Amino acid sequence: MNHIVLYEPEIPQNTGNIMRTCVATGTKLHLIKPLGFSLDDSKLKRSGVNYIDQLDYQVYENFSSFQQENPGQYYYFTRYGRKPHTSFDYSNPHDEDLYFIFGKESTGIPKEILQKDLKHCMRIPMTDKVRALNVSNSCAIVIYEALRQQNFRGLLQEEPHKGATYLEE
Repeated sequence: MNHIVLYEPEIPQNTGNIMRTCVATGTKLHLIKPLGFSLDDSKLKRSGVNYIDQLDYQVYENFSSFQQENPGQYYYFTRYGRKPHTSFDYSNPHDEDLYFIFGKESTGIPKEILQKDLKHCMRIPMTDKVRALNVSNSCAIVIYEALRQQNFRGLLQEEPHKGATYLEE
């Protein structure tokens, strides 16, 4: 299973957008406190629209609690990573849980956490004109790369409401 982990997220709109992406992709969301907002924040709900009730998520008091409850392969996203996110094999033939970990908007994932697993620290390639992409955009880029490598297992390939032939009609 794929998981997105937000380490101390600060901006409710970003987390709301990530919640929607998680529902759309069947991805579990993990939130590590402290959160920069309340989970009943109106901005969060507006971004997540009415999908939040379908979201599989869990909240943790700290990173240590998260680690104790979640064995699997961790991938850390940081602007200091030396490998592109596409250089890893997420095809997951052994059905291991894959955790894509993103840091808080202002400071990222603490260096102390990253230093313990440098071989799984990565970055999304970009120019030197910006410091980082928006975290909700980064989550979407990464989860869809993992799903592409997994042949979009469990996701619909056709629009379910108007049908596969809608454009041809």
